[in-house]
Amino acid sequence: MEVINIISQPAAISLTLIISILFAIIGIVYSKKYRGINNYLVANRNIGIFSLTSSFVASALGTWILFGPASAATWGGIGAVIGYSLGTAFPLFILIYIGKKIRNSHSKGRTLIEVIRRRFGLNLFKLILFLSIFYMTIFLIAEVTAVSMLINYISGTDLWITSLIIIICSLTYTLYGGLRASIFTDNIQFIVFGILLLICFNFFLTSANNEFNFGYIKLKKPELLSLNYLPNFTAGLTFFIAVAATNLFHQGNWQRIYAAKDNRVLKYSLISSFVIIIPIVFLMGFIGLVAVSKNSNVVSDLAFFSLLLNENTLMMSFIILLLAISLTISSIDTLINAISSLIIVDGNKITNIKVDYLNLSKKIIIVISIVSFFVASKGLSILYLFLLADLFCCAAVLTIFYSFYDKSIKEKNAYISIIIGLLVGLILFPSPDFSKSILIGILIPTHYVPSFMSNSLLFMSFLAATFFPILTWKIK
Repeated sequence: MEVINIISQPAAISLTLIISILFAIIGIVYSKKYRGINNYLVANRNIGIFSLTSSFVASALGTWILFGPASAATWGGIGAVIGYSLGTAFPLFILIYIGKKIRNSHSKGRTLIEVIRRRFGLNLFKLILFLSIFYMTIFLIAEVTAVSMLINYISGTDLWITSLIIIICSLTYTLYGGLRASIFTDNIQFIVFGILLLICFNFFLTSANNEFNFGYIKLKKPELLSLNYLPNFTAGLTFFIAVAATNLFHQGNWQRIYAAKDNRVLKYSLISSFVIIIPIVFLMGFIGLVAVSKNSNVVSDLAFFSLLLNENTLMMSFIILLLAISLTISSIDTLINAISSLIIVDGNKITNIKVDYLNLSKKIIIVISIVSFFVASKGLSILYLFLLADLFCCAAVLTIFYSFYDKSIKEKNAYISIIIGLLVGLILFPSPDFSKSILIGILIPTHYVPSFMSNSLLFMSFLAATFFPILTWKIK
């Protein structure tokens, strides 16, 4: 990624330090009066509507919204924009019903995984536990990588410096205060990045010279809005399936479901979060449509910034930096606490070791954070690994959540269906250059299959992984 050096390195490092340390201090000071394992895991189950809504939104929206939706829009068109926005918000809508059902049937629950263990048994429990921790670890790496690369782009600051500051400060207050600290800082971060996003959107509306509209896109890049443009459909469905499936397995969401004061609070918080998230992600994607319409050669990952920082304004760069750090920390503290809670609640079902699982979880989180720091400081692209983690979740999502309604699905059927869905998805999953897959391109030459299939490998792999398991539910 190129470096534009709008902000000096000392200024960028200082601002990153100040913001990160400020959130750490706020989290620690607030959570001092809320100690104990129930506060650490489920915030004593008494969180109200505003706190829960802002926490759901802050946890769902990380630094990825500054890169992902706009980047996807540059090649996937309006379909990718719609798919991304609905995929991010849709799980919250589904959780209105599933969350209430699980709260009523497992009122003392703390994780989704323990509910799966009680419903099925240890074999499937271990598989889903691995899946959840793997996905959230990739998410953690992605968030730290994204904010480090952004600050490097603006100021030239070495990736490892930003990674180290963000990870240490997030760990400090999250491992101390748990979910209580995470939710309280989410409230503040929600207000901060909400205001900053409004400033950014207002900037586009007032300075885009009548470019920030569908008419301009239709004039410059009509295919991005065309019903005949195939990627509009395949990209939209791909992002919808992938993002929705993974968010349903996000333990951070389940902690907040259990933390709600009652079912009414949960319902209105999830509805409010759903309504807030859709326009935010949609507008971020729409900016990508405008950016590629204005410049066909725009770097897709920088589509959002190509418009916002086209005049290299110092003030806007500071706003972007503050926005990115707030978004990152709000999602990182959720991921840290979510992984920690899984180890605390479910770790003793994996081993029979007599240890303090709270302390063990903190040690494991520190190890995961060191790995995240190492990967993020290298600036490696983890998009491919992220998509692979999404595939794991897609293979399990229908089987797991439908089984809460259909008790005839047994553990053996569920386990086999997930494995088969994963295998079918993997043989269709594209290679890192997205040109071929195990089935199409290796086992079967590309020229023997319709071009639609060879050009839509990612879409087909997610579709197969998600829906193929249904065929195995009733096999005896």
